[in-house]
Amino acid sequence: MATRLVDLARVVRSKNAGPLQITFDLMFTDRAGFEQAAASPALTPREIARLYGVDPATVAVIPFAPAHAIKIVLERPVVAGSPGDSDVYGAQQHRPLLGVVL
Repeated sequence: MATRLVDLARVVRSKNAGPLQITFDLMFTDRAGFEQAAASPALTPREIARLYGVDPATVAVIPFAPAHAIKIVLERPVVAGSPGDSDVYGAQQHRPLLGVVL
């Protein structure tokens, strides 16, 4: 049976990381959930890039086992605050992750 990211993660959020990047924080309540997510092919730079329509070379997926957390960093498609930017704070960019199946 497939497990959804939102069923394992206590926190799924996005935020501005300066004018050129957005970060996503995935935080898990226990080591088992963290390890399942960290090992999932659904959370590789390639899959995150596909989900967000960016170049995989611009995506970093950083697991941090002591905190049971994964940080994802990707380059913004446009500079924050410039014409075409729909979310200067980056606070609503995590939505595509809510549908991820591990």
